[in-house]
Amino acid sequence: MEFIYNKYVTGKHFIGRKNEVSILANLLSQGENIALYEPPKTGKMSLVQQALFNMRITSKRFSTAVVSLMNTRTVADLCMRLGSSVMRACGNTPEEFTDLTARYLGGTHFVFDPALFYAKDQILSLNWDIDDADIRAILTLPYRAARDRSIPMYVFVNEFQNVMLTEDGERVCRILEQVFRERSVEDRAAACYILCGSQVNAMKEIFEHKRFFYREVERVKLQAIDAKDIIDHVIKGFLTSGKVIDRDLMVGVCRLFKGNIWYINHFAAICDTMTRGYIMEPVLVDALETLLSIHEPRFLSMMNDLTTFQVCFLRAVVDGHTRFSSADVIQHYKLNSSANVRRLKDALYKKEILTFNESDAPEFLDALFEYWIRKKYFEIKG
Repeated sequence: MEFIYNKYVTGKHFIGRKNEVSILANLLSQGENIALYEPPKTGKMSLVQQALFNMRITSKRFSTAVVSLMNTRTVADLCMRLGSSVMRACGNTPEEFTDLTARYLGGTHFVFDPALFYAKDQILSLNWDIDDADIRAILTLPYRAARDRSIPMYVFVNEFQNVMLTEDGERVCRILEQVFRERSVEDRAAACYILCGSQVNAMKEIFEHKRFFYREVERVKLQAIDAKDIIDHVIKGFLTSGKVIDRDLMVGVCRLFKGNIWYINHFAAICDTMTRGYIMEPVLVDALETLLSIHEPRFLSMMNDLTTFQVCFLRAVVDGHTRFSSADVIQHYKLNSSANVRRLKDALYKKEILTFNESDAPEFLDALFEYWIRKKYFEIKG
């Protein structure tokens, strides 16, 4: 069996999280908007695709519109991308796009330009500066299009936190929040949004601190995949190619990667290339060094972007401290003052290196980075 880590998975390759899949499918069926924010490569897209897969095999009819805000930096670009993704879910030809634009976006500044479509595969463009009415027309487009087609539409917006990198992200969020609040019963049955982000703290700022979409969006939180499910998956994968790994060794692997199935699949794929029979501990050690070497340039770049105070704060975190404003911690780690501690926490939070739980205790967002900084950067033994 192939250890897949370069794309989302469904079916037999999807491991665990049956409860989250069921919750997500039920929320979509009820027309609820969903927020999904977890660290990169923790299975968000796989979860959504598995939920949609399960809904399809029960003969539920729906369409999807998928848009990524990964490289979006303007409100106009965001709206054109979102509108275009909805258009693609409803039509295929230039004639159909012309008709859809006239029908749903008449009276706005959005137009369909056949020349741009043939040159750049671009469906929507603007003939004037974007205004609030234009933004609202795009954000309500899924409801109107889905109602006319009598097929529910699920709009998946990936890297949603990047809305705040546009020139007026709060403006977009306010209008979208109003759209959500004004939904009719027919709207809820017609379409819903899945707002997904891989920058956990940036998404927290939107949904928890600024409290946009309060009671209008249901958060689906990923739980840790059961270690038994992961171990069974990896052992089965090795067995299909005639290889064997000790279950106790896999327990250690799951603990090291904190159940991150993406890292574990990549790690297992490396192990798979290193031996033809039994996978012993030396193979695991070599595979871990290989995996670290792949990610080390990224980790070094993260550390080089930190101030000395921030590095000292991370050392205090690695050493297990949580009361960073105590006089002994400030003195031992040279953190300067309690006011500086607050600034350091905020900086590492914004850099998406640490997050803080309900008890304000720090947590690394990347399990492999946590291991690397402990073993390689700070050279802590044991």
